[in-house]
Amino acid sequence: MNIKFNSVRTKLFLTLCTIILIVICFLVIVNNAVLETIYYYSKKDASLEAYKYIDEKIPKFFEEENIEGYSVELEKIALSNNFDILILNEKDEMYASNKNFLGNFNENNLAEIKYDVEYSIFNKSDIMYSKDSTTIRKIQDRKNGLGFILLDAKLNNGNLLYIRMPITPIQESVDLSNKFLAVIGVVSIILSGMAILVITDKFTKPIEELNDIANGMANLNFSKKYRIQDNEDEINELGRNINIVSDKLEDTINKLKTSNMELERDIEAKSKIDEMRKQFISDVSHELKTPIALIQGYAEGLVENVNSDEENRKFYSEVILDEANKMDKLVKRLLELMKLEYEDRQFNDTTFNLVELINEVIRNSKVVLTEQNIDVEFKEEEPIFVYADDFYIEQVVSNYFTNAIKNVSEVNGKKKIKISTKNGKEQGKIRICVYNSGKNIEEENLQRIWTRFYKVDESRNRNNGGTGIGLALVKAIMNKYKSKYGVVNKKDGVEFYFEILLSKEQK
Repeated sequence: MNIKFNSVRTKLFLTLCTIILIVICFLVIVNNAVLETIYYYSKKDASLEAYKYIDEKIPKFFEEENIEGYSVELEKIALSNNFDILILNEKDEMYASNKNFLGNFNENNLAEIKYDVEYSIFNKSDIMYSKDSTTIRKIQDRKNGLGFILLDAKLNNGNLLYIRMPITPIQESVDLSNKFLAVIGVVSIILSGMAILVITDKFTKPIEELNDIANGMANLNFSKKYRIQDNEDEINELGRNINIVSDKLEDTINKLKTSNMELERDIEAKSKIDEMRKQFISDVSHELKTPIALIQGYAEGLVENVNSDEENRKFYSEVILDEANKMDKLVKRLLELMKLEYEDRQFNDTTFNLVELINEVIRNSKVVLTEQNIDVEFKEEEPIFVYADDFYIEQVVSNYFTNAIKNVSEVNGKKKIKISTKNGKEQGKIRICVYNSGKNIEEENLQRIWTRFYKVDESRNRNNGGTGIGLALVKAIMNKYKSKYGVVNKKDGVEFYFEILLSKEQK
């Protein structure tokens, strides 16, 4: 058992053991100081009672001249009290309770006793009681050195009464009593110690349990609860109150955590909005410089009538309209990108046919494909059902396809774009690949192309109506879906890909 000297259990055990030792020591001290006095006073009281009894009863035997009864009664009193009794009449005739006591009183002894009583030559400190004609004193036998208590008194009939009581060596009794107390003390400490261990364990276990619960609460662990017992005591009441405090603290802290999380989200949202606003202003101010300059230049030309013929004025107007459309398209796509990157954009996911969506994107670009003499290959005929937001997936496919049209070039006399599908790297997903023939992308640009407004060929992108936001938009959409996307250089071309989740029916 692990003993902690500063624990309540140890302190309680030591305190109770100390109390037992103090009680035993007190008893020993009282025994040494008081026992002898009590012993002497009890002997004194016994001798006085015997004197009173003899003074009242014995004269009747003399009146009845019953000497034999007189001797028997003296012997009876002496035996019952462990006394030696002697009565001396006026004729110096002696009646004793036993012959040995009578034999001790020869003429010399009798004369000594009479002399001692008459002249009181006993040591005053040995006198225990003295009143009228009755005296009780401690004496010592001159022959054998034994101690006695001697009562000498004068009876109402004029006879002298002597009662002698042997004194047991009181110190021996005190020592014996002390030894007995020591044994009792050791046994009491052992038995009490065992009882104290049981009692302290009963009291300290709930305290230790409450301490563990309190430590858990200090570390914000509210899973521990005090087990309420059947008995209704203070510890049980304390445990119930601690459980109530624990529940309230847990509830309060959970509410604080929830409020804190909401506050953090609000702060984060505000921070994102501020960042989005700053980024939007920066991007717009950067990207709208050129179209605004062009619109301003051509508008001033129209105002100042730089070219008076109708054809040039129409050209100026078309340039202004084209740049305005580009600005409108740029702002709309930029806003959409900002929402995807900075807001918790919720997608409206549904099951739709991916093959049909890709064919629709190809049909929408048929005029451009014909003008640029581009061959498009897409061999999928069976429907492929996926689960996603068809609006955003169409944007991804459209951006890849538009990007392929802008960057396709002849290889072996042909401009070629190929769209294909295959199993994704993750189970339950399909990978859509868009390949275009032409130059590879330099290695250092493979990651940069996903950054907003990054254009490998600035002049070419402007001529083709590019905004530099398309691939950044793809990246934002795929990140929301936590799906793979990327670009790979192929032989004589470049292949872009993305993955999307198949519908349950398709799986």
